[in-house]
Amino acid sequence: MTESSTPAQTPSGLHIVEYSDDLAGHFHDINAEWISAMFQLEATDREVLQHPRANIIDAGGVILFVATPDQGIVGTCALQKTGEHSYELTKMGVRESARGMQAGQFLLTAVIERALALQADPLYLLSNARCAAAVHLYEKAGFVHDAAIMARYGARYARCDVAMRYVGS
Repeated sequence: MTESSTPAQTPSGLHIVEYSDDLAGHFHDINAEWISAMFQLEATDREVLQHPRANIIDAGGVILFVATPDQGIVGTCALQKTGEHSYELTKMGVRESARGMQAGQFLLTAVIERALALQADPLYLLSNARCAAAVHLYEKAGFVHDAAIMARYGARYARCDVAMRYVGS
């Protein structure tokens, strides 16, 4: 496992871990768990979750994980390259055992920092209003609802009824 130096480790011990093939199972399981609990896994979900290296890493994207000293990997998020400079913030999930530790916020901050370093334009995400806590987290982090993003990318998922673009905080 390769650890990133940004953002700095928190007092609770949260830290960012870069993707490696031995962590692909965590990427799959964390996302399959939350998607299956709220929705149905769609064909695009299965393809990305079963082949993260081919669909995200080798295509110019990034997968990060958040870990704790006690629980190990507790969350993950990807930046999937969807155009010359465009990136979708996707497949963000945190295990139930880590909820309340601010692991999602910590991970989201790291992913946004990475997207800015990659000069993502646009940086966007697709979600569902049923994911109200996540949508609120995205809004606090500088994402705004965007009809143009919905029109351009929203058809990717049947469950998508929220599209947001990062404009900064």
